[in-house]
Amino acid sequence: NFAGIEQAGNPWVYVQADVSTPAGREKIVSTAMARFGRIDVLVNNAGVAPKVRMDLLETSEESLDRLLDINLKSTFFLSQSVARIMESAKAEDPQRTPKIINISSVSAYTSSTMRGEYCISKAAISMVTLLFADRLAAAGINVYEIRPGIIATDMTSVVKDKYDAMIANGLTPIKRWGQPEDVAKAVWAACSGLLDFCTGEVINVDGGFHIRRL
Repeated sequence: NFAGIEQAGNPWVYVQADVSTPAGREKIVSTAMARFGRIDVLVNNAGVAPKVRMDLLETSEESLDRLLDINLKSTFFLSQSVARIMESAKAEDPQRTPKIINISSVSAYTSSTMRGEYCISKAAISMVTLLFADRLAAAGINVYEIRPGIIATDMTSVVKDKYDAMIANGLTPIKRWGQPEDVAKAVWAACSGLLDFCTGEVINVDGGFHIRRL
């Protein structure tokens, strides 16, 4: 809500860019630096599902490439670019506490054979998180993975009836849909400094979906 940001007295800038391309990613980073002169937090939130759900044996190379370009490559290369900026800024001012937060999905570990390319892209983000957490820890840069479950968004609206029934039948211990605000609160917690002795950590925002039950 840009109006709310303005009312709170916080400066902001909107950048329209294609995160699947080097030029688009550079546009985001350079615009942010020109506007603010620093980047304290990077949230890699761009993500898409397959245009058409289809069986794993029918998945096209085009669909796989599209999801890897948008979901995975954007996360990896934006993290790489911003991490360099954060490292330099941290060396100049050790009091800074930069953070990188990657939004993945329960699909990182849950098989969905009708959208395998999505699962692959999200599983890869989990490893990206661990790699950057390991590489950047010595520089004082924390990296987190937030793993949403069934969240009420445009992406899930097409399967709402299916998940309504599954949630009612106990798919998640907390029997409701997750909301975008639930994910935003987890991002805020990671940004706020409350988790500064954690890095590479997975924060499940899934209503308990990850709990194995008998």
